[in-house]
Amino acid sequence: MISSGVVVVGFIPLLDCAPLVAAVEKGFANDEGIDLTLVRETSWANIRDRVVVGHFDAAHMLGPMTLASTLGIGHLQVPMVAPLSLGLGGNAITVSLPLWQQMERAGAAGGADPLVQGNALRHVVADRQLSRRPPLTFAMVYPFSCHNYELRYWLSAVGIDPDRDVRLVVLPPPLLVDALREGQIDGFCVGEPWSSLAVSVGVGSIVTPTTAIWHLSPEKVLGCRREWAGRFPERTAALVRAIHRAAEWCEQPSHHEELAHLLSEPKYVGAPAHILLRGLSGSLTLAPGSEARHIENFYVPSRHAATFPWVSHALWFYSQMVRWGQAEFSDRDVEAVRATYRPDLYRAALAPLDVNLPHDDFRAEASPDGFFDGRPFDPARLREYAASP
Repeated sequence: MISSGVVVVGFIPLLDCAPLVAAVEKGFANDEGIDLTLVRETSWANIRDRVVVGHFDAAHMLGPMTLASTLGIGHLQVPMVAPLSLGLGGNAITVSLPLWQQMERAGAAGGADPLVQGNALRHVVADRQLSRRPPLTFAMVYPFSCHNYELRYWLSAVGIDPDRDVRLVVLPPPLLVDALREGQIDGFCVGEPWSSLAVSVGVGSIVTPTTAIWHLSPEKVLGCRREWAGRFPERTAALVRAIHRAAEWCEQPSHHEELAHLLSEPKYVGAPAHILLRGLSGSLTLAPGSEARHIENFYVPSRHAATFPWVSHALWFYSQMVRWGQAEFSDRDVEAVRATYRPDLYRAALAPLDVNLPHDDFRAEASPDGFFDGRPFDPARLREYAASP
């Protein structure tokens, strides 16, 4: 294999950095001629900045982050591309034990039904408003994130205004459990293993996985500057192949225990292997002392075309940027968004491999395979969807 060169990739200590770790530790990057160096970061803002200024060639990035950078929303305008998804799912909404107890009294159950849990939370929010107590505070990891939009979608769908009825703040993933323990926040939306850690140390209860809000919901992508991908097309393609193959390895249940131990190393996620194994296997303990429950498709590294960069996912993220006042709808922005997620680069990179590739760039997101409230998303009616409450 002819060397494609050194590639430096930043990542956040989360379960879904697994394909990157496996690409290094299991030799997939080396097989593709890549000298892959992973650099651990603590916040998404740091990831964004270090990709923008060229410290990182590519990174484990939030899907909407690449769009915001391309559009120049909230920071410098630096066009990005996402030639690969790093999996589906893996997030959950977790609340403090005092809030969970209040929700139980309002009808919340020990399962993970977002409608049941959301209705209970709505009653708690209404009671706080009647008694003139401060609003509940929920944390998410970044303004332009799946977590922000999934949390807002859920709250809004059950009758809670995320901008008026509760307070939303931004905190890096590794700080969320401590913030919950100290009573600084009442809940959060984050990727594993942080929700399971909150349960394990007895400070939180998982209310619902976000895959119950949006079935097979998208998550992180491999993101890089458009300029870098254009300058190094062979290196980009080799990186996509290596991570795709690594994701297939991560998918296999027989590899989960080894993967959990790899991720548990301090240079990667640094959480206990038995906690990481919960998310990898989809067997989650939702509350302290409760029995584990199997959550179907909780985290999917490879199945269901999980590594494909669906343009429809990018368009949904953009619709939420518009819906929540982060952007004004424009046809020019829509074209820029469509040009950020790059299924053409994905298909070209994987053409040498014997894999089934989606022929369409759009994935149907209709009930029962879409959103929990049954509301369909049609990319062809994007303006109307983004404008609707």
